[in-house]
Amino acid sequence: MPAHDLALLTHAARAAGEIAMRFWQNTPTTWEKGDQGPVTEADIAVNDMLKATLRAARPDYGWLSEETPDSAERLKCEHVFIIDPIDGTRAFIAGERNFSHSLAIAYRGEVVAGVVYLPAKDQLFTASLEGPALCDGEAIAPSQIMLTESAKILTPKANLDSDYWQGSPPQFQRSFRTSLAYRLCLVAEGRHDGMMSFRNTWEWDIAAGSLIATRAGAKVTDGRGNPLRFNNPSPQTAGVLAAGPALHGELVARLKA
Repeated sequence: MPAHDLALLTHAARAAGEIAMRFWQNTPTTWEKGDQGPVTEADIAVNDMLKATLRAARPDYGWLSEETPDSAERLKCEHVFIIDPIDGTRAFIAGERNFSHSLAIAYRGEVVAGVVYLPAKDQLFTASLEGPALCDGEAIAPSQIMLTESAKILTPKANLDSDYWQGSPPQFQRSFRTSLAYRLCLVAEGRHDGMMSFRNTWEWDIAAGSLIATRAGAKVTDGRGNPLRFNNPSPQTAGVLAAGPALHGELVARLKA
């Protein structure tokens, strides 16, 4: 990976933030995108800028984005951009601050550079495969808590259904954020102890955040404890689970096979 790929993503993420903030809390045009939820004119404007900027800089890299029709051409590329122009669109529409831009580069199925930027907070998370995970330039690390009732885990309430667990579901403090990318970053910096989602998860939601959490020291897998791979023909994973190594192991051990 060129050493300056992370710098390219960082610059692009900040430019995306400038566009998004022009629409935020300004009643952007919104519509439903089939069963994938809402999309706004801001999502499209950010996507168009990112596609033009990033592909001009790396014309040999493939492209996978939530707001671009998918093409099998990306499967022929060793490097692929994996982009969510606005992750947490519902939060964006509601005028909340917890939406993000999620930008990643994968090489042969492994994420090697990732940026998650929250423009309404002006908070920037970055990581590369060779370097540390940073928040606004400072190194971050996950918590080392075990599975207790005081553990703070980001997950939808539906994931506490007994169908997922051996015996009764584990007890912990549950909370939620709309943006999956931000949830992973909150685990990476130790503000929450873990996050989990058992639904099939789009790669663009988690590519950047999974690298940031991993480089911070968390363990990140799919929702069943298996390694993540990216740029799949169908760009989804079987959920996602991230936590400090001990807590991650305890959660996986409690799951039904």
